Amino acid sequence: MSSDHECACGGSCGCQTAELETDVVELSRDEYVVRLENYLRDLKAEITVVEQELVSLRQTA
Repeated sequence: MSSDHECACGGSCGCQTAELETDVVELSRDEYVVRLENYLRDLKAEITVVEQELVSLRQTA
């Protein structure tokens, strides 16, 4: 792959940052609410996993 472009990182390192496209997605209010609800659900699940890991680590300490 050629790295003859200037990257978004400021150089021509070929990290492909400049080649990433940011597509704008327009959501309706309802779609946005659903997306946020899903994100919140995922965050809560991750919190649970972290809490369980902490309990496990504290038991062995």
